[in-house]
Parts: sequence; structure tokens; C-alpha cells
Amino acid sequence: MATIVMERIGRVFISLQQIRQVPRMLTEAAPSMPGTVRDTEVPYYFRECYISTGYRPLNQNWRYYLLSLFQRHNETLNIWTHLLAFLVFVVKLCQLAETVDFVSDPHSWPLLILILSSLTYTAFSVAAHLLGGKSELCHYSFFFLDYIGVAQYQYGSAVVHFYYAVDETLHRHMHGVFMPVTTILSSLSCLGCCYGKYCNHSLPTWVRKVCQVVPSTLAYVWDSSPVAVRLLSWSTASDDPAVLYHFGQVAFFLSCAFFFTCPLLERIFPGRCDFVGQSHQLFHIFLSCCTLCQIHASHLDYVGRRELYSRLHTSGEVALFVGLYVVTLVVCVLIGVFMLSKVKRVLECQTKSK
Repeated sequence: MATIVMERIGRVFISLQQIRQVPRMLTEAAPSMPGTVRDTEVPYYFRECYISTGYRPLNQNWRYYLLSLFQRHNETLNIWTHLLAFLVFVVKLCQLAETVDFVSDPHSWPLLILILSSLTYTAFSVAAHLLGGKSELCHYSFFFLDYIGVAQYQYGSAVVHFYYAVDETLHRHMHGVFMPVTTILSSLSCLGCCYGKYCNHSLPTWVRKVCQVVPSTLAYVWDSSPVAVRLLSWSTASDDPAVLYHFGQVAFFLSCAFFFTCPLLERIFPGRCDFVGQSHQLFHIFLSCCTLCQIHASHLDYVGRRELYSRLHTSGEVALFVGLYVVTLVVCVLIGVFMLSKVKRVLECQTKSK
């Protein structure tokens, strides 16, 4: 028995060793691809705090950046964490589609909005981290797209919380107000993130963080208030399987918020987290776990609280929420286009001054 166990441990160790060699093997398989560069060789607003190496050179062809999905650089794990999350959400959607009638049952549409918004934000995040290093204009364009994805995901989170998790008292006070305010806060979150990124060319990094964190925090507090009220009023004697996942999503979100605002590991180990160990990588992982808990909790609420939410919400109200989702998406796209036009003017002025 001990021999068998040792053989299996040895196989696992060998497998881990082989996995660690994958980046080097891929780099050797594509020797024509340029190597990575130091932070001093890219514009300063491309640089991340305490990350000194692993930057991809600018102005290469698109093929290079697409193939860099399999190259070792400081964005590799940021790409793969959300790419894997995207695939997990696709599988989850396929599983739910076997039991949930997303076409004929209007009460399932908030759940569908959450899943679609989750797929959107992870896809946009992958695009930003994979392709945003091509040029200065691409950097801003793809990260503005990333912020649009985050904003519409905030709306997706709010709609399932208000639709499935809300109690009667809160619904009575927030009815007719909650979702329109959510649209406004999601749009302001997109604006704050885009403006913070735009300020990168002239202002310190902390300005960007403030512009991104403050409106996003307001949006999260508002969006999660139905869940917070429910958790605070929860009794240990009650049999509610969704509560555990609601606790999970709150814990994961607080964790990802911490690592988004504080580059702890890079600060403690400067120069050692250029490939793995970045706080933004942990932010991606915790945010993906938060989303997965949301989907699980919302599905359980969809199944177990049907009598309550079908009484509180009408089919016409569901259509309104879908319409507000479209409005939120359109407004955020317009914000992104507007901020991109400002970026183009700045870049043109910089080009003329050279």
C-alpha cells in the first residue's frame, strides 16, 4: 500500500514539474516571438506597481499578442484566470439550460442576465489583458471595454439580488427605485473607471484607484443591500440552502476588493511576483469565485423562493429590468466611446509635440 501511495505521489510530482516547464517549452516552440522587456521600456502608464519585468513590447503584429496567450509574461495568469472562469460560466449556463426555461419563463430572465453579464465581463477582461499591450490606443480601448464589462456585471448582480433575494419589507420601500438607481450607479462606476484610466497619463496611480474604487464601492453596497438585509435577518434555525452561497459571495468579494486596492504581495516581495503572485491575479480568482457563488445562490433562490418573488414581481416588471440592462449597456458604451475620444486627442497632441 505504501509503495502504491509513493508511486502516485511521484507521478503527481512529475506532472507538476512538467506543468512548470510549459511556458519555457512554448517559448522555445515559437522562437520568432519577441521576448519580454523591463518596465523602463514601456510607457509609464503601462507599468504596474512593483512589477519590473515581463512586459510585452509594443507595436507588434496582432498574431504576436494572440500567441502570447501561451507565452510567459506578467499578464499570462491574468488572462488565464478569467479565460478559465469564462469556460466555467459557459458550462454552468449549459447545465442550467437543461432545467431552466430561459425562453418561456420570464422569472428566469434575471438569472440569465447575471450569467450573460458574467460571461461578458470575463471575456472583456481576457481581451484587455491579452491585447491591451499592443499600443497606447489599444491599451485604453481594451481596458475601457473591460470597465464596460464590469459595469454591466454590477447591474447583473443587482437584478438577481433584488428579484430573488429581496424580502417583502425592503421590496415595499425600494419598489420602483432600486433598479433605476442601479443603472445610474453602474454607469457612474464605468465613468469613474474610464476617467481614472484616462488620468493615468498625467496623474499619480492613486488617483486612478480612487476614481475606480469609490463609485464601484457605492454600486456594490447598493446592489448587495437585499442580500445584506437577508443575511442579517437570517436565523440559524431556518433551512435556506442559498444562504451559504450568499455568505460565500460576500466573503469572496471583500477578498477581491482588498487585493484590487492593495498590491500586498508585490510590495512585500518586489520583483518576485512578476509572473505569479500578483494581487491582481488573486483579485481575478476571488471575483470569479464570487460570481460562481452568486450564480449558485440565485439559482437556488429561483427554485426555492418562487412563491415569494412571483408575488412581488410581475412579468411586466421583468421586461423593464431587461430594458434597463440594455440601457445600462448602451450608456456605458457611450461613456467608453467618449473617453476614448479624449484619449485620442491626448495621444495626437503627444505625437505632434515630439
